[in-house]
Amino acid sequence: MIPFNKPYLTGNESKFIDTAFQKGKFSGNGYFTQKCHAFFEEAYDFGRCFLTNSATNALEMAAILCEVSEGDEVIIPSYTFVSTATPFAMRGTNIVFCDNSENSPNIDAQQIESLITEKTKAIVIVHYAGMSCDMDTIMELAERHGIFVIEDAAHAITSKHKDKYLGSIGHLAAISFHETKNISCGQGGMLIVNDKTLCDRAEVVWAKGTNRLDMERGKVSKYEWVDYGSNFYPSEISAALLYAQLERIDFIQEKRKAICDVYQSALEQLEEKGLIELPHQLPYQTNNYHIFYFLCQSNEIRDELLEYLKTNGALAVFHYLPLHRSPFIQENDPTAKAFPNADKFAERTVRLPLYVDLELEQVEKISRLILAFFGG
Repeated sequence: MIPFNKPYLTGNESKFIDTAFQKGKFSGNGYFTQKCHAFFEEAYDFGRCFLTNSATNALEMAAILCEVSEGDEVIIPSYTFVSTATPFAMRGTNIVFCDNSENSPNIDAQQIESLITEKTKAIVIVHYAGMSCDMDTIMELAERHGIFVIEDAAHAITSKHKDKYLGSIGHLAAISFHETKNISCGQGGMLIVNDKTLCDRAEVVWAKGTNRLDMERGKVSKYEWVDYGSNFYPSEISAALLYAQLERIDFIQEKRKAICDVYQSALEQLEEKGLIELPHQLPYQTNNYHIFYFLCQSNEIRDELLEYLKTNGALAVFHYLPLHRSPFIQENDPTAKAFPNADKFAERTVRLPLYVDLELEQVEKISRLILAFFGG
């Protein structure tokens, strides 16, 4: 069976973990954490970076920094993973869903303004498959209405909106280093703080709500509980794993591009015949090759294709079930609106295997199987 995903190891992971042990500080915020922070801030023009245990943790920090509370509203797309919503829902915030675009799994920026009220505190957008949302429209709306923009950039490492890296545009951003992502440390994430007025507080929230880092700098004689916070930062073991990946980031992205190019070339003929829909890059987007996906004509065809591929030795998968249809939302808000575009992508999307160790011969095999399924 060709798996859907397989974590990539560069070969330096063990060496860097040994280095972390030798440094004598491996509980977190040590040598490799600082090297990772510096890498991201310098390479991608990010604001202050804070490694976290997950992108979910990063969004939980964002919810604290935006001071969302009961009665506030946060706009998010329905077609996303539950972690986009839960950090805000846990603080009593009302989740206001927005549909995605007709031709893209990204949030429909043209629908957002109609959802903004005097209670709106933030817009959380998701750059699906590392392809940018319409950030010009979204940032203009946020500035005009005085609300935060949080980029859920979990998929989006190295991708850009025009000439700006995703994660560097919103007031805050979250990136994932889960083992399914391009760059991985098993479980991990990062909060990016681009709004300088939030940086000092972000540091306190990151350090469990204490001023411990000020104590380590000699600014105070002892550290105390001064704000909200939690155990957000990862161990140096995770940071060491991540830094090994960062050293090979160019190679990783080049290999993923090569795989996607094979899929694209093989499957374009099916789109020309109207059998599938491939994603199309807009002028303001770049592609980081995080996901190769396409849409079938119906849910029934999609499910039959997934079963056909599995029977013939290749594991392809679907993706999100829209949050507006989730049991949690249906129980708590049974009058939730319908979102036809989110439903379409949920019912018709196919994601193909994509990882560094996937051989191009295997990619060609998967492509041939898909062509055979559609009678090609």
